[in-house]
Amino acid sequence: MLGNLPAAFFAGLHLERLDESIAVISIKQKWFNKNPFRSIYFAILSMAAEVSTGVLCMGAIYKRAPSVSMLVTKSEGVFHKKATGTILFTCNDGKAVHHVVEDVLTSGDGKTITCYSKGTNEKGEVVAEFYFTWSFKTRAMV
Repeated sequence: MLGNLPAAFFAGLHLERLDESIAVISIKQKWFNKNPFRSIYFAILSMAAEVSTGVLCMGAIYKRAPSVSMLVTKSEGVFHKKATGTILFTCNDGKAVHHVVEDVLTSGDGKTITCYSKGTNEKGEVVAEFYFTWSFKTRAMV
């Protein structure tokens, strides 16, 4: 993570689980990622949520021919509780992402998908929910 996403490394994001269908990213409250309200800064929460969706997208386009580009085109977040302690962001949209990428490769048309990531605290309470719209398209062959 340090090489590709240094801000996530320094903020303390950790990959807890990753397979074809699910990604779980954890963030632990600490001095570096806090806000004045004694909770995790909202931008750090957003980053953890985005990574939970983005890592599934990256897996879906890995070593595809032709190569496929991906880009966030929209994000939305809803905050329910103060984020303290350790927060787990879970995205279960991996299979849907793979279907969209397959469709992009088959049709050659650009496609989008909105992925959902839910952040829960150590008690299992939802602290935040995020939606990230990802755009996929095949790269022009040279």
